[in-house]
Amino acid sequence: MDGVFVWFFPVPDSARDENGHVNNVEYVRWMQQAAVAHADAVGCSAATRAAGATWVVRSHNVEYLRPVFAGEELTVKTWVSTLGKTRSLRKYLFLRGDERVARGETLWVFVDAATGRPRAIPPVVSEGFSVLPAEHEPAEASGRS
Repeated sequence: MDGVFVWFFPVPDSARDENGHVNNVEYVRWMQQAAVAHADAVGCSAATRAAGATWVVRSHNVEYLRPVFAGEELTVKTWVSTLGKTRSLRKYLFLRGDERVARGETLWVFVDAATGRPRAIPPVVSEGFSVLPAEHEPAEASGRS
């Protein structure tokens, strides 16, 4: 699906918590890794650095649907849902095979690397991402069939 970046990885033993399943902090780490991998793949990481800027997180939201365990293979699907003047909403869907195990979103803010102040996203960065509005997101993300 155009605009959806897919990232696969095995769940390491180090991701386990005292309950024996993946610690919630790991999902946030994987969300950031998937976002960076997507930005790298479309040239937006390099364009952001060249512009003297960076992205920072305003907020994360994660909904845990099923427990995940070390040794399992996960797929993260991620896409840009909105892209405004200084902010972007990115969504994530975690799958174990065809089973949804978590979904999330991050509100990213584009900031000047020197001052940390929000600044307008330049076209060289924004044009690298395909925005996928909610009505076109993967059916698995919202539970639709």
